[in-house]
Amino acid sequence: MKLILYSKQGCCLCEGLLTKLQAVKKVVFELEIRDITTSSDWFDRYQYEIPVLCVLNDRQQEQELPRFPPRSPVTKLEELLQRYQ
Repeated sequence: MKLILYSKQGCCLCEGLLTKLQAVKKVVFELEIRDITTSSDWFDRYQYEIPVLCVLNDRQQEQELPRFPPRSPVTKLEELLQRYQ
């Protein structure tokens, strides 16, 4: 599974989600981190929404995953990701 994390430097919510993603053990995935400040399209779309986590489907189209609450444990993130494998 391939995941894309839209984020930007200095965003504590983005850093928190990245830390939780790095702690996931039950789901195998490849993670691409996209800094929204490097693309005006990404910035316009996500500037008020980051962090945004997407999964690439079989047709290589991005599907946004539901927003993950920052205080939720890693086990809840694993459950969320397992639904999209």
